[in-house]
Amino acid sequence: MTKSKKKRITNTVRFIILAIYLLIVLLPIYWMVITSFKTNPEIINAQHITYFPKIFTLENYQSLFNMMDYGIYLKNSLIVTLSSAVVVVILSIFGGYGLARFKFRGKGAVLLFFLITQMIPSILVIIPMYVVFIKMGLINSYMSLFIFYSLTNLPFCVITMRSFFERIPYVLEEAAYVDGCSKMQTLRKIVLPVMFPGIVAVFVFAFIGAWNELIAGTIFINTPDMWTIPVGLKSLLVSILYNGEL
Repeated sequence: MTKSKKKRITNTVRFIILAIYLLIVLLPIYWMVITSFKTNPEIINAQHITYFPKIFTLENYQSLFNMMDYGIYLKNSLIVTLSSAVVVVILSIFGGYGLARFKFRGKGAVLLFFLITQMIPSILVIIPMYVVFIKMGLINSYMSLFIFYSLTNLPFCVITMRSFFERIPYVLEEAAYVDGCSKMQTLRKIVLPVMFPGIVAVFVFAFIGAWNELIAGTIFINTPDMWTIPVGLKSLLVSILYNGEL
C-alpha cells in the first residue's frame, strides 16, 4: 500500500469520525429547536415520535413571552454577558501575551495562582463578594454581575490565551520588529489575526460561562426587572411547580 493511499484512508476515517461526532453534538440542538415549533400534543406523544413538526406553530414562543417578561430577561442577559465576555477577552489577550512572551520574576507564581483559582468553587466567593458589593452599593445592579462574571472567567481565559500565543512562532514578531513595528503594532497587525480562532474560543467560553450562571444572578439581583434568563426561568419553574399549571 502506497503512502498516498494510506494517507487517503486515514483522512477518510478521520472525516467519518469527526462527522459522527458532529452529528452527536448537533442532534440535541436540532431536537430542541424542532420541538419548540411543535404543538403540545405532538411533543408529549411518545408513541409517535416525529423528527419534524407536523404542524408548524409559534404558540410555545407566544406562551413564553406571555407567561414571563422574557424580552427583559434576554436584554439583561445580553448586556451583562456580552460586556463581561468582551472585557475578559481583551484582558486575556494582554495577560496571555505577557505570560507567553515576557520573562519576569514571579511568573510561575502567577500561573500557579491562576490554576489554583480553578480549584475553588465560585460559590465560596459569592458571600464575601456580596458583603463587598453591599458596602459599595452594587447590589441589584448590572455592575455586580459584570464584576463577578469577569473575575470568575478571567483566570482560565488567560491560561487558555497564553497557550494559543505560545503556538505562534516568535519569528513572525521578530520580522515585524525588523520592519519597524512596535510591540502594540505587532500584536494588533501580526499576532491577533493569527490568533483569531483562539480569541473566538475564549470569547465563547466567557460568554457561555456568564450566560448559564444562576446562583450569582439570584443572590446579587433582587428586582425582577434586572433578572437574567436563568433566574427568570428558575422563577417560572418554581411557579409552575407550586401552581401545578403551565
